[in-house]
Amino acid sequence: MSEIETYKSSGVNLEAAGKAKKTIALLAKKTFNAHVLHDVGLFGGFFQLDTSKYKNPVLVSSVDGVGTKLKIAFQMGKHDTVGEDLVNHCVNDIMTGGAEPLFFLDYISTTDLNPTIVTEVITGLVRGCTNANCVLIGGETAEMPGFYPSGEYDIAGTIVGVVEKDKIVDGRRIQKGDILLGVPSSGLHTNGYSLARKVLFDKAGFKPDKHFDELGMTLGEALLQVHISYQKIILALRDEPYLKGMSHITGGGIVDNTKRILPKGLDLRIYWENWDVPPIFKVIQKFGNIEEEEMRQVFNQGIGFIFVIDRQDVEKALSKINEFVDFVYIIGEVI
Repeated sequence: MSEIETYKSSGVNLEAAGKAKKTIALLAKKTFNAHVLHDVGLFGGFFQLDTSKYKNPVLVSSVDGVGTKLKIAFQMGKHDTVGEDLVNHCVNDIMTGGAEPLFFLDYISTTDLNPTIVTEVITGLVRGCTNANCVLIGGETAEMPGFYPSGEYDIAGTIVGVVEKDKIVDGRRIQKGDILLGVPSSGLHTNGYSLARKVLFDKAGFKPDKHFDELGMTLGEALLQVHISYQKIILALRDEPYLKGMSHITGGGIVDNTKRILPKGLDLRIYWENWDVPPIFKVIQKFGNIEEEEMRQVFNQGIGFIFVIDRQDVEKALSKINEFVDFVYIIGEVI
């Protein structure tokens, strides 16, 4: 007589999934506000949008992941920061248009669901959402046997925000002579990890616990530095008339990302010598024998966010940004 098959025997543990979902619901509820109408658990999240303070509200959305930075988390056995990376990345993206975050949804998929690891990931998501005044309103946790290596997972997130139509920041007012102000990154943020891992682990043979004096920490710690949220600075500058555009420096580097907001006929001149490239990028370049142009195309090179400012008001903008960070650089101009 053949063995009786069950969902559990195929690799899906409904009991573990149930426990994980209860924990997720409790953690997510910490981010709730008066706009949330129901607890996590229904087939959709209910968010009551208050339109009273808007004349023409426009919803702004974005979806993203953290790429192969997850591989570093697996190697380090540290899972409580990648969720925060994900939220901050998405927050920065929609806020380049002037939007304020409303709610966030996550997707976690894994071969064998480990409630402890999932809880750590969600803890990071909750921290990111709480800091952004954004509700973690729902999500999906999928167990897919055989799809990923054992112990690994993937995460993705969707964010929805809102902006007044006549306050959208989309770069259309950018003109020749405007100045680019760059705010530092914490490291790679969430881009370039496939090249970094190939160079540092496959080619150079380093382990994540390898300590580098120039980094002041281990390689794994440097690579897991949390993707910075620029929300507070953005909110401080968003309504200033001298702000022309904003660029979140992700895949494609400084030039490609900032060109996305330029009107036709304009280009960029970047002052590459105006800031010191952080040590982590120099380590990657050294051991990978990577050309400078490739580094600039793949990595943020130490600049995580750019504000395009009217030349006449640069000092005002610098003063305001310096209320939040120790360093901000004039990194280029529009030509």
